[in-house]
Amino acid sequence: MNKFKQAVAVLALCGIVQAAPAQDRGQKGQVVQDGIAVKPLKGGALRDLLAPEGAMDQAADQQYTALLGQARQKGVLVAENDPQVRRLRAIAERIIPHTTRWNQDAQQWKWQVNLLKSDQVNAFCMPGGRIAFFTGIIDKLRLTDDEIAAVMGHEIAHALREHGRDRQAKATTTGLATSALGALFSAWSGYDVRGLANTAGQLYVLKFSRDEEREADLVGLDISARAGYDPRAGIALWNKMAALNQSGAPIDILSTHPGGANRIQQIQSHMNVLLPLYARSKNTSVDRLPPYRSNVALR
Repeated sequence: MNKFKQAVAVLALCGIVQAAPAQDRGQKGQVVQDGIAVKPLKGGALRDLLAPEGAMDQAADQQYTALLGQARQKGVLVAENDPQVRRLRAIAERIIPHTTRWNQDAQQWKWQVNLLKSDQVNAFCMPGGRIAFFTGIIDKLRLTDDEIAAVMGHEIAHALREHGRDRQAKATTTGLATSALGALFSAWSGYDVRGLANTAGQLYVLKFSRDEEREADLVGLDISARAGYDPRAGIALWNKMAALNQSGAPIDILSTHPGGANRIQQIQSHMNVLLPLYARSKNTSVDRLPPYRSNVALR
């Protein structure tokens, strides 16, 4: 009987992982905007309680300011007159006007773009439009302007779609639920399955994160394409990421931005939506666009 109870407890907890992602796939509750399926921005009263917008924006401002201060002290904050900083900010200036279609609040954001000297292959955009690139992602991948726009658009999309708030709320509720279920099943079965419950919750949150990455890929390429940057650069970018990863070089961005053939396939499957936006920005048609040309991925 004890073994039976243990098996039931294990199967029930594993069911958390199997059932929860199906809800997140968005077949229910998603909306389609500009040919891209996204979750509605409004996360509900529970999310507002667990991850209030004002508190997250204030925290992001403090973290970003502290980061720049530390970088300045260490001499790794790249000067504003540096060509690479001017390059990043010029790309951002073209992308930012197209962000409000995905979040009206972006019109009031105090956008910032900075570059840090670091070998990390990484970049991010905090809530409120606080963007940072690391020199490693530009230098090691030898990014073209189109590819920088793909990275920047992706990171901006995370902020626009409020993925940080969603993730914080989801992690909190999942942690509480799995802790309670783990304790309940442990008491009922006589076996300590709290560790399994926590693992189930972590797998659920990871799946939630992967869904956000797919959304950010497409929304990011939407705004960069409208700004006149070739969305096919997104495919070149992730091929470069994969090549660098295979060479054994550490890629920090891949820890939160999973790559893979399915990711490239998703971008390719939306080219019928993205390429016309790019062609329109160039005052031409899709059939007259030249092939996308990148450069050598690795040195």
